[in-house]
Amino acid sequence: MSRALFAPSMNVAELRESATIAVSARAKALAAEGRRIVDLGAGEPDFPTPKFICDAAHAAIDAGRTRYTQVEGILPLRQAIAARANARPRRSGTEVTPSNVVVTTGSKQALFDACFTLFGAGDEVLVPTPAWTSYYEMIGLARAVPVVVRGARDRELKVTADDLRRAATSRTRGLLLNSPCNPTGAVYDLAELTEILELASSEGWWVISDEIYRRIVYDGEAPSLLDVPSAGERVVIVDGVAKAYSMTGWRIGWAIAPPTVARAMTALQSHTTSNASTPAQYAAVAALTSAEAEPAIRAMVSEFRRRRDAALRILHSADADVIEPRGAFYLFIRVGDGSQSPEAGTICAQRMLEEHGIAIVPGAAFRAPEWVRISYAAPEEHVLTGVSALTSVLESASR
Repeated sequence: MSRALFAPSMNVAELRESATIAVSARAKALAAEGRRIVDLGAGEPDFPTPKFICDAAHAAIDAGRTRYTQVEGILPLRQAIAARANARPRRSGTEVTPSNVVVTTGSKQALFDACFTLFGAGDEVLVPTPAWTSYYEMIGLARAVPVVVRGARDRELKVTADDLRRAATSRTRGLLLNSPCNPTGAVYDLAELTEILELASSEGWWVISDEIYRRIVYDGEAPSLLDVPSAGERVVIVDGVAKAYSMTGWRIGWAIAPPTVARAMTALQSHTTSNASTPAQYAAVAALTSAEAEPAIRAMVSEFRRRRDAALRILHSADADVIEPRGAFYLFIRVGDGSQSPEAGTICAQRMLEEHGIAIVPGAAFRAPEWVRISYAAPEEHVLTGVSALTSVLESASR
């Protein structure tokens, strides 16, 4: 009897593997073959989870807190998330309560749940680009259409309300915003967010705001959409403990949404993953409520700043076109202008890996094929080795 070949369903037929994960997998495969590989593609802090957070997880396990919880998360964690949101110095008019909060298995699930809940077949969702690779795929999984919106280089590739207005059509239903941005490190200021929110409100669009990097910022603060007085009711804030608290593997994220949306997201989650890991939820409570958290975050951000500044000195001395990151922990560098190859970033990333043993992410992953992304969430010597190698590749390509 012949064996039928696998044919993917229409749900995933056009789904593409995460490019950032693919780069990491290739780097690990080469390392397993015995090659010395410096991985500068990872999107996670290289610091250990603080001990007080680990201790809280151990205590939860010792207390037998290992069973299912409410789908939307334990009440103490939702209370801590709401209190954190309400403590902002500038607040939109609506108080956040635990009924607004859905705890998820990482912020990635919160983003997916929000897209799947708010958008459907034929809806268009504006995506300021370059952007994290999974945004486009999540919108597509909801049968909606991601619409690329590009910002000017002199604005750090950030979009304006006018850029969004020009890209919109009668089918536009929402916007997926990210600040601080992955991959550029750009940060939208309060005036920019206010203009964008006023446009979205006037058009009746939903805005999903990915704020996972908001605590990793180098100049002042990165405002939240919760800081915009006119934010309105059609806003979903997504955040988590992964980046700021160095808890990527703990998989705790959340969404703050209007109660009707939160209930719908909870219902969706009840049929997919159910609750997030119980001990990890208790660890997240400690992360959000302990006095030990702020010094740990400040120390990590200070080290990221030091690495950033050292890398920028090398790039600036080579006259590289790099967006100076004001948040997150990425360097976004232009390696082509489209005149020689439309895939300059991919070619550069391949050379870096195969010739120099350094893994970086090609800009094509973020719909910006003339760029590459280097993570400085790695030991400083690795970062500087990678940046120096990149300048050598760029110099050889220009000869």
